[in-house]
Amino acid sequence: MVIIAGVDEAGRGAVIGPLVIAGVSIDTAKERELAQTGAKDSKELSPKQRAAIYKKIEAVAKDIVILKIDACKIETYRKEGINLNQLEAMKFAEIVKLLQPDQAYADAPDVDASRFARVVGKLVGQPMEITAEHKADAKYKVVGAASVIAKVERDRAIEQLKKRYGDFGPGYPSNPITMAWLRDWYAKHHSFPDIVRESWATIADIKRESGQSKLQAFLGKLKADKPC
Repeated sequence: MVIIAGVDEAGRGAVIGPLVIAGVSIDTAKERELAQTGAKDSKELSPKQRAAIYKKIEAVAKDIVILKIDACKIETYRKEGINLNQLEAMKFAEIVKLLQPDQAYADAPDVDASRFARVVGKLVGQPMEITAEHKADAKYKVVGAASVIAKVERDRAIEQLKKRYGDFGPGYPSNPITMAWLRDWYAKHHSFPDIVRESWATIADIKRESGQSKLQAFLGKLKADKPC
């Protein structure tokens, strides 16, 4: 029996919510079954399709590992000098060690995919072939499966957070609902809850915009005051 594994993430570029990393392992004898699930890059699938494929992956996979790194934990790592690429390498390696495949495939977040593979390999610390490539979720079905699992789990986490904090959209800075929620929250509270990745440039921009607005309002009031 030869076991292969795929690892991928969801939420890397988000400003709200967790980073979710998933690993899926299968016996190579079941690769055809995995392909029949429809597993591929989760961004190419609708939420309904992802949910259906998730169940099919569960039926075919040998093991599934899911790690969720909350926004506050990401912030802690950044304060310790650990950037997102390093964090992902650490967590990818953690998943691979748990799955114990003969070969692992990963979607590389680093611009240098081979460098990322070497770092993960060193962190795993076991004789194992590790391949990291850009767009691996489109090339390797086992990585596509991990992509689907990670996306579904992040979406579930986001829905839970919305029950407490209201509708902040998908949590990405490119989304107008997310940006409107961030600006409104900061205007009302002058701070952010720990579901927000405050070290992101997006947050610095919002704080700067808010400061400029207050200054303009203050200067406007001065101009409106009548002289004694």
